[in-house]
Amino acid sequence: MSGTLVSSEIGEPYAQALMSLAQQNNLTEQFGETFRSLSSLLSESAEFKDFVLNPVIKGEDKKAVLKQVMGNDANPYLVNFMMLLVDKRRIVFLESIVEQYLNLLRKLNQTVLAEVTSATELNEEQRNNLVEKVKAFTDARDVELKTSIDPDLIGGVIIKVGSKVIDASLRGQLRRISISLNQ
Repeated sequence: MSGTLVSSEIGEPYAQALMSLAQQNNLTEQFGETFRSLSSLLSESAEFKDFVLNPVIKGEDKKAVLKQVMGNDANPYLVNFMMLLVDKRRIVFLESIVEQYLNLLRKLNQTVLAEVTSATELNEEQRNNLVEKVKAFTDARDVELKTSIDPDLIGGVIIKVGSKVIDASLRGQLRRISISLNQ
């Protein structure tokens, strides 16, 4: 069994429990915003990620850092949830729990996640066009874009929604031409 599968299996019940609590208290979006910020921080700061996920570091130190990162205006339910994860030594599954919660929130809001890789930074008009196109072929109410840049694409974009991949990049077109010429 792979590490991601184990993380997913352990993270899912925590995410579901938190979603249930959030729904009962009308906090689903507030928790979602906090988790989106936390997810960004985990992916952008290797030091923070290593600190929080390191099993050798004392729980009290982790709690202090998490409280500081979440801020004074953080929801008490969410702060207590994070402290529980530290106490139960489940904080190592934080990324999985955050990802699972955001997936549940997307499902609840009929939103799809579109991972877009482009050769250059997308402007607002391009982002809006992509959102409309993804809405059209997925029948989703809303679209959450997760963008990344890969200059090797030369031009165009690659869009991934669930298991569907649309390669509209210049690199992909050149590869397809090369394949057809070699046949």
